[in-house]
Amino acid sequence: MLAKAVFLGGFAFAAGLTSARADDNDYPTEARADYVFGCMAANGQTREALTKCACSIDAIAAILPYDKYVQASTILGMRQGIGQRANEFRSTKMFDDQVAELRRAQAEAEIRCYRQTGR
Repeated sequence: MLAKAVFLGGFAFAAGLTSARADDNDYPTEARADYVFGCMAANGQTREALTKCACSIDAIAAILPYDKYVQASTILGMRQGIGQRANEFRSTKMFDDQVAELRRAQAEAEIRCYRQTGR
């Protein structure tokens, strides 16, 4: 009976951890899939690329909240344009800081997912 109670208690604790992680994970599935598709297009359409790309977005999501990810991605996209508006996105310190946060998360993801030995 005690073993059953411990097992059920452990199961409930694990379920609580899962739901807590789900609450912390604010990246929509569509955003994760979009990232993985783009990553695979850049790194090859292999099973290994799928694994590394999925790991990468998971690592980024663990470091950077989704709203900051969207902001930095938008800034990077706007910087690709031409004209005065694109120049504003290139020359504003606040935007540089937001992009730097994304770059740091990407660098950490690369270390975790692409430079691991034995993977």
